[in-house]
Amino acid sequence: MRVLELYSGIGGMHLALRESGVEGKVIVSIEINNVANEIYKHNFPNTRLLNLNIEGLSPKFINDLHVDTILMSPPCQPFTRNGLKNDTKDPRTASFLHVLKLLPDLNITRILIENVKGFELSEMRNILVQTLKDCKFVYQEFLLSPHQIGIPNSRCRYYCLAKKIPAAFSFHTGELMEKFPFKTEEQECFPISEILEKSFDGNHFLTDATLTKRIKVVDICYSDSRRSCCFTKAYGRFLEGSGSIFTDKTQSETLKIIDKANLLPDDSSGRLQLLRSLNLRFFTPREICRLMCFPESFTFPNSVNNRKKYMVLGNSINIKVVSELIKLLNI
Repeated sequence: MRVLELYSGIGGMHLALRESGVEGKVIVSIEINNVANEIYKHNFPNTRLLNLNIEGLSPKFINDLHVDTILMSPPCQPFTRNGLKNDTKDPRTASFLHVLKLLPDLNITRILIENVKGFELSEMRNILVQTLKDCKFVYQEFLLSPHQIGIPNSRCRYYCLAKKIPAAFSFHTGELMEKFPFKTEEQECFPISEILEKSFDGNHFLTDATLTKRIKVVDICYSDSRRSCCFTKAYGRFLEGSGSIFTDKTQSETLKIIDKANLLPDDSSGRLQLLRSLNLRFFTPREICRLMCFPESFTFPNSVNNRKKYMVLGNSINIKVVSELIKLLNI
């Protein structure tokens, strides 16, 4: 594969290509976010990274790169569950529409697209599928989550694989799939204990104000948990719906402490002391990296703080899931 990596972010697609074992090289990556580009350059100093608006790309520019594959994760905000769902009316879809407009004139034979669950119901998806058909691609759509392949994290995402005819897939294509081809059963997830750091910044503990006001909306993981919620770019700033938190207590101990605390007035010191004893904390960026299957060699520049780390990770992909799809794209 000679890959053009669009919306390259912090390099999730690049890492997934490496993880897949498929012979290939990222020829050019394109991203407009400066923080993401700083992290990308830090990890892939030898890859040509362009800070460009994708809407300015031309068929000649792309064809002159002599690439045959596009890996991309276009902006998801127009389709997110908590967003306005303006779909193609959202200006953030303009760059993706531009890529699809270019496709008939490109020498591209393989495509992988990732987006949020909900994209499959959008008008943007209809335009994508029609464009693939018009350009003589065979395609397959998926809704997949890491927990299906043994990773204790729920991150259901839409994927589309496409190959230029006469190429074909090694499995039967058709309606949207919610399982990996060739995998008959879901793997048991490994326990959360396997991704925990031995030491971390004390600032990861929940504040007293958060403990007293938000304890009823948090999703708590334990060392033996084999699940966690999807982490979003709001993690570390908001609790509800942004990802799970962790306690070193057992589930039984935790529930007993919370039950005792709930018997006391919200503003009582005794209630606060009980909740403090849970040692509830946010997962660290490294721990989230591990849940999203980033290799240990992936690091952040010292200039990038935790808030920015959470934001870019929330916008990124699960490396293992995409690596399995890249394998399907190549065989």
